[in-house]
Amino acid sequence: MGVALLLAASYADGLLQGALWAVALTLDVAGPFFFGAEGWKLVPGHFAERHGLIVLIALGESIVAVGAGAQHHVGAGVVAAAILSVVVAGAMWWLYFDVVALVAERRLSAAAPGRERNEIARDSYSLLHFPMVAGIVLAALGVKKTLGHVADPLEIVPAAALLGGIALYLIGHLGFRWRQIHTLSPPRLLATVAIVALLPAAVELRALATLAIAAAVLTALIVYEVVAYAEFRDRLRHQVAEEPAPAVR
Repeated sequence: MGVALLLAASYADGLLQGALWAVALTLDVAGPFFFGAEGWKLVPGHFAERHGLIVLIALGESIVAVGAGAQHHVGAGVVAAAILSVVVAGAMWWLYFDVVALVAERRLSAAAPGRERNEIARDSYSLLHFPMVAGIVLAALGVKKTLGHVADPLEIVPAAALLGGIALYLIGHLGFRWRQIHTLSPPRLLATVAIVALLPAAVELRALATLAIAAAVLTALIVYEVVAYAEFRDRLRHQVAEEPAPAVR
């Protein structure tokens, strides 16, 4: 049905085309809720790895946005903004791949095959990765605009893209954790609130200052988690290293 609607949309335009796309997307996303997830067969490690690669691709495109935004005059402000942009992208990478990806894959592997595992895969990966990737894309847009006007305040749209994108990425993480282990991360929730609270000031501060504050919030979050969860991170890595490699299928 979704494919048929997309095909019909290719012959339409304007509001009708948008409406057909929206209906096709809704059916594609909501289908598993209506028809169940019992019939799926998946390999947890492969499934988690594919979604991790999607996050990597989005982060890679955000680095490309740094170059795209700095193609005019390159001064000290642009260089500083480029460095801060890479810090933001690196922080997003760390927040996903340092612990979250490992824990999520283990949780998916430990779930009972069939409905339980498939529903976790559906919710945690197929659905909750949407806000993560969308957040990275929006933040990349904000970064590109920041690099073009480092000495000026951001307008409301690029400011909302930069800060809203980072916040949406963190919200995706909060939902991901809640679906996996039914707990919230207070440090990540606090960081999300701090990023959103920065939006009113972002239209008054220089764009470079806004980017610096956002990078500082993410860096502080990472430093806190590295220190607070050092023992858990070390134990997790030892457990992963000791696990046998999955059989090739």
